[in-house]
Amino acid sequence: MADTFTIRDCPGPDPHPRRPAMVVPAGACDTHAHVFDAARYPYQPVRGYTPPDNGVERLLALHDALGLSRGVVVQASVHGTDNRAVLDAAAAHPDRLRAVVAVGADVTEATLIDMHARGARGIRLNLVDRGGMPFASLDELRGVSDILRPLRWHVELLVHVEQQVTELRELAEAIALPVSVGHCGYTKAARGGMAHPGFQEFLAMLRDGLFWPKLTGLYRISAEPAFPYADAQDMAQACLTAAPSRCLWGSDWPHVAQWGPMPNDGDLFGLLAAWEPDAEKRRAILVDNPARLYGF
Repeated sequence: MADTFTIRDCPGPDPHPRRPAMVVPAGACDTHAHVFDAARYPYQPVRGYTPPDNGVERLLALHDALGLSRGVVVQASVHGTDNRAVLDAAAAHPDRLRAVVAVGADVTEATLIDMHARGARGIRLNLVDRGGMPFASLDELRGVSDILRPLRWHVELLVHVEQQVTELRELAEAIALPVSVGHCGYTKAARGGMAHPGFQEFLAMLRDGLFWPKLTGLYRISAEPAFPYADAQDMAQACLTAAPSRCLWGSDWPHVAQWGPMPNDGDLFGLLAAWEPDAEKRRAILVDNPARLYGF
């Protein structure tokens, strides 16, 4: 039985997002957000946090406020392999949303085909946050890749890249699928950040075309308690420089397990203009790259 005293209640997101000053192109996509509605989609007892309700309508309202017209709802660890929350969201808004799901190594082709019809376009392996994500290691993914490939799906990883660089290169080369990586590789600034040899190897893999980096969750890798997380921005910029045709931007809304000051989503979004001042190149990050990966 789960020890309920160790499961903390998360604070909610800032309810008043500021729209950033930059021009947001038509078709811009938030490639990383979660949705929560405990009454409809209960959480599993073994989990790392308890989120407040923030359902799909609130997510779409955030996107409207920021000028975003597309989004990707990513399976959260609290739901394990019960993918109803993200699949229902994507199926209800097929013009606006896609889903990334969590499955086990025994998933069948028929199950994936059904999920594809409901808007799913990839599977997530979360090897960082405890709670119901069924792959124990990256190696278990190899057997599933053959049934993902005909669907033109991708794999999303949540890993600390500096800890698994050799395994990551071997995996990406072996499965021959697009692989996205969350939170700029999830190398924490306090553990070396940009200077860590493992992160530098990750950048080399980006230059080799092996991964799609997600520019998300700066507060998860920064050692600074509040926005603008200056000690993490160089890692986002380095990912963008290494893989401009595969970089993706995401809000990480509603910022679960963010225990410090809650950032404003408009402020987080606005950082992209500093990392890439050229509007046409930002369009690739916000529109073209996600359209290719998620099938918009």
